[in-house]
Amino acid sequence: MEPFHYQNGQLYCENVPAAELAGRFGTPLFVYSQASILGTLRSLQAAFTAVDPLVCYSVKANSNLGILKIMAQHGSGFDVVSAGELYRVGLAGGEAGKTVFAGVGKTDDEIRAGLEAGVLMFNVESEAELAAVARVAAAVGKVAPIALRVNPDVDPKTHRYISTGKKESKFGMDIERAAKVAEAAVAIDSVRMIGMHMHIGSQITSTEPYAGAVAKGVELIDRLRKMGHPIAWYNMGGGYGINYRGHEARPVEEFARVIVPAVKAAGCRLAIEPGRVIAGNAGILLSRVLYTKQSGEKRFLIQDAAMNDLIRPALYESYHRIWPAVLPPGAAPAPEDSESPVAGTEPWDVVGPVCESGDFLAKDRPLPRLDTGDLLATFSAGAYGMVMASNYNTRPRAAEVLVDGPDARLVRRRETLEDLVRPELEIT
Repeated sequence: MEPFHYQNGQLYCENVPAAELAGRFGTPLFVYSQASILGTLRSLQAAFTAVDPLVCYSVKANSNLGILKIMAQHGSGFDVVSAGELYRVGLAGGEAGKTVFAGVGKTDDEIRAGLEAGVLMFNVESEAELAAVARVAAAVGKVAPIALRVNPDVDPKTHRYISTGKKESKFGMDIERAAKVAEAAVAIDSVRMIGMHMHIGSQITSTEPYAGAVAKGVELIDRLRKMGHPIAWYNMGGGYGINYRGHEARPVEEFARVIVPAVKAAGCRLAIEPGRVIAGNAGILLSRVLYTKQSGEKRFLIQDAAMNDLIRPALYESYHRIWPAVLPPGAAPAPEDSESPVAGTEPWDVVGPVCESGDFLAKDRPLPRLDTGDLLATFSAGAYGMVMASNYNTRPRAAEVLVDGPDARLVRRRETLEDLVRPELEIT
């Protein structure tokens, strides 16, 4: 059974009706399926098993401690990009020795925190960062394990804001520059280059970009070893796309069929950094209709979730399926393919209460007629939802709930107005 499914006209998360969750915890509300999260983790572990994979869940996708805890309990490592994310991993019981520290702008304090925690490796993204890691490691008397982040200059065919593997990207280094940095690193005693890292983008729905990238990686690893670097890890990042509209994503097994042979050829162990593919379709955002209005030919459905709760539509013009969580009489369950026409619907702009024209979750979206108090579900909201939420317009952030079969538990309470002003009132 799908983690989110309709039964007797009601949307369920696993065995719990969405309407029951909204009644207990209020709206807006992020709801996550534990079965979906762990199911995808197991699929990734199985698909890449031939190269002894370390799945380093990308904390930036969804950093809730409840989710990090279940990931750690089931063998996941972690990909962090800040000292804050590393701190969360520690609180959740994650192992630093299974954690990759990425990010293009690590501070000295963050490098020191990673060294003291004992992270598996730092993804080094520039000459200047190599110098900083070496300097901090020498100062604390440690040898920093590193992997060079390399841009293979392939087009991942995704949104320009989440494309990271081309030469013009701020991330990593082109192959020839990386090779020169590696030559210089041979003489640095406080670093040890144990890996090579690539991450070409996010929400990638074709295996073709990976095929081009991994072949270049094999050649570079051979060059690095000839310099004397003990390369043991081939880190291919993440980026596997999910279904936002219908069936655009590819199974993880298809990506594995492209990546595994190259990793075997390189004689490495594989690290991957999936985030969206684990958390994205494991979560929904529940909201309630406040008002409906019409202006000329335009219909607006105003509900209590806003761009401060889910900024992706405003930021990327991204698409999320939206459908009533409790079906009106005669309405069909949410269509699997968002491009298919649905009888009995009209086009609506689904908007929130924030005072910005960019505050929308969908535009001209075919929906059945709804009214005040009706419950909406915005799908594929488990990744880059709550982690990107803000307090704009002094709005408390939403609560988060994790569902496990028939059980639902609060994993983050709703913020209060007092929470929002406390850092300003506590100044001495």
